Amino acid sequence: MAVQRLDRGDLWKNKARVLQLQLRQRFRVAVDRHRPSVLADRYFSSSVQRWLRRFRDFRRGSLPSSSSFYRKKVSKDFDVEVDSAIFRMLQAVAVPLIGNVCHVFMNGLNRVQVYGLEKLHDALLNRPKNKPLITVSNHVASVDDPFVIASLLPPRVLLDAQNLRWTLCASDRCFSNPVTSAFFRSVKVLPVSRGDGIYQMGMDMAISKLNTGGWVHIFPEGSRSRDGGKTVRSSKRGVGRLVLDADSTPIVLPFVHTGMQDVMPIGANFPRIGKTVTVLIGDPIIFDDLLNSEEATEASRGKLYDAVASRIGHQLQNLKVKVDKLALEQSIRLENHNKDGAERAANILHQVDLDPFGLGSHEYIRYESLVEETRTKLNDMSPEEATADVYTRMGYSCEGGIGSRIRSYMDPTELMGFAARGLLMNCRSKEKYSDTSDIRPLKTWK
Repeated sequence: MAVQRLDRGDLWKNKARVLQLQLRQRFRVAVDRHRPSVLADRYFSSSVQRWLRRFRDFRRGSLPSSSSFYRKKVSKDFDVEVDSAIFRMLQAVAVPLIGNVCHVFMNGLNRVQVYGLEKLHDALLNRPKNKPLITVSNHVASVDDPFVIASLLPPRVLLDAQNLRWTLCASDRCFSNPVTSAFFRSVKVLPVSRGDGIYQMGMDMAISKLNTGGWVHIFPEGSRSRDGGKTVRSSKRGVGRLVLDADSTPIVLPFVHTGMQDVMPIGANFPRIGKTVTVLIGDPIIFDDLLNSEEATEASRGKLYDAVASRIGHQLQNLKVKVDKLALEQSIRLENHNKDGAERAANILHQVDLDPFGLGSHEYIRYESLVEETRTKLNDMSPEEATADVYTRMGYSCEGGIGSRIRSYMDPTELMGFAARGLLMNCRSKEKYSDTSDIRPLKTWK
């Protein structure tokens, strides 16, 4: 019994010792597994830095304001490739050619009604030397630039490729392959990447153009309208950076257009003709009150960008209401003009039908009285005295007699058609007369 008890005691001691060793071994393994090595430390730190950088970029592009906003200065020779001699030669040929073609298309095959055009010409041609210019507008169709801008500029300005606008386009649409990239670069288009924030290379290139006194056109909405141009969405923060981060405060000129949704509807492959586009150019936007608070902290930099973008968007929305009203008034005026033209044409046809041929004018009434008087005399005369000479003299004794004879040999509908053809061939000459009563028969037939 005593031997068995000793054996059992040794057995429990051995089990306890084994368990102790196992626990110690497991503890050591756990410690070794959590002990950071040099390689693991580097990988962990690089991963953390990478995710922190992505999160910081996400905050810069999405949050309304952040302490990460700052002024990024851009030199004038930021992108030497765009300003190389080869691209300048391509721009000197492509920009005037495409610009004049678009100008002829919009003003020749369509109709462009512009209000405030002198504001754009003054800002473009008479601004101080090296003063940058930013034009902002709503974005309705894919051909807003260059169709609308080309329609606003005279051909002599379109021939000067160096002083024409630079614009921004999404890289996934305009720079998807080397051929399209070369083409859009030759027509002064800068690439921007969606989602890369306001501190990307495309924005820096646009600021470098402003720093040299250039002209940059931008669509503050960021993309085309989702409702066919009925409303103007809020402006993105990138336009605020263009205004505030340029070396010299640029002139910001807004304009809004309507009707491009008819020229280039959604899904269309080719632009339409015979449409009317109305453009309203507003006054330059002033940012003096915002620029006076530029010495604020970094946290207020994002608020400044948002304030500039909000002011531009608000101005575009006000111009949108006005341009829609002008387009409606123009449409009503055109309808009334067509109705008035139809009434004037009817009056002219009535006069053509009556005056030259004596079909209802005062000469015709006098002719009818003469016929009645002659008929009374013939009743009193004998048959021998009533000769054919009397009828001949009576027929040509009044101007209305010619009309009566013509009327007897000519169908009235044919006469009306003949007069209408003469009217349509001389539709321009009738616009010189304010009253149809001033149009004499000779002028009408001419």
